[in-house]
Amino acid sequence: MHRAPYASDPAASRGREFSEEREGSRGPRSEFQRDRDRIVHSIAFRRLRSKTQVFISPDGDHYRTRLTHSIEVAQIGRVLARELGLDEDLTEALCLGHDIGHPPFGHAGEKALEEAMVHAGGYDHNAQGLRTLARLESPYCDHDGLNLTWETLEGLAKHNGPINAPNWALAEIDRAFPLDLATWPSLEAQVAAISDDIAYDNHDIDDGLRAGFLELDDLLALDWLADQWRAVERRFPHAPRDRQQRELVRTQIGLMVNDMLEHTREQVKGMTSVEDVRGAGRQLAGFSPPMAEQERQLKRFMYDRLYYHDEQLATAEKARDVVSRLFAAYQQDPATLPESWLGSLPAREPERSRHIADFIAGMTDRYAIDQCRRIYGRAPEGLSNV
Repeated sequence: MHRAPYASDPAASRGREFSEEREGSRGPRSEFQRDRDRIVHSIAFRRLRSKTQVFISPDGDHYRTRLTHSIEVAQIGRVLARELGLDEDLTEALCLGHDIGHPPFGHAGEKALEEAMVHAGGYDHNAQGLRTLARLESPYCDHDGLNLTWETLEGLAKHNGPINAPNWALAEIDRAFPLDLATWPSLEAQVAAISDDIAYDNHDIDDGLRAGFLELDDLLALDWLADQWRAVERRFPHAPRDRQQRELVRTQIGLMVNDMLEHTREQVKGMTSVEDVRGAGRQLAGFSPPMAEQERQLKRFMYDRLYYHDEQLATAEKARDVVSRLFAAYQQDPATLPESWLGSLPAREPERSRHIADFIAGMTDRYAIDQCRRIYGRAPEGLSNV
């Protein structure tokens, strides 16, 4: 495969935080392939299958979870990386790992942890993802964490851009293994971020329509979506409505992908190394200005009609209450923690609260509900809204 001069090169990696001496061969893999595989084989990655994407604890098998969303992001990311001559394995690792730090119940659970952790430095799902992969997920005998390469940790930390004020969790990792947080990351990381946008912008439409929270006629108030819908109807006039709707989603993904590729190719002209990318001082991988404006319109629509839907907000409040009550229970009576977590509970603050937050953040939706029921004798009704 053609490698662009501005692509990340696994052979030129800045290395790993801890030196590794592995006996025998682990297969002919590059350093970035090893990172991807370590993420895929992690317990934290497997737990994403039962964590909220949009709909909380969905009863239906057809709705997306954090796991299926991450796989879809990775599929888009690999296509973009291949077309741009970037390292596909690094891109895929970043796409698969970008949501590892999400707690149960998505943003509702994150809000609860933010409130509970005010006295202990706060909570941020992106920093928690780094903390999980670099410190908490520890399957190896000779070091904590997965010991991912500098490039993967950098990309996970900064895939949304430079960080000038890291919270405590990210700051701890940065002190131990500096990630140049104030600069822009590699193009692979920037591609992972755009892939996330493309995936959830369009797949959330698919799930929203399936659940009946969105109506097609409302979507068609957006002129650019209406244009694509009319084109779908002309091409497939006799197809069932649900298939036409899925064709619309595929069409939108294709439009965004092609726009991103064309715009990014223009932006990277003159770049001769990955350091040129980091030193550019701006985002290079992204949408053209017209597409960026259309995407912002779509996001505003989705917040208004789906994410802030009355039923969604009511369910999210119940979910937030579950996480808040769990945090309070573990603080007030640590004996309610599982033995493995109780045995390593720090005696002092803020470490004590951070330890409890680590435990809760790793929970799936189902496990959090079970723990709430075990401690309080019941869990709120109506925690699944589809």
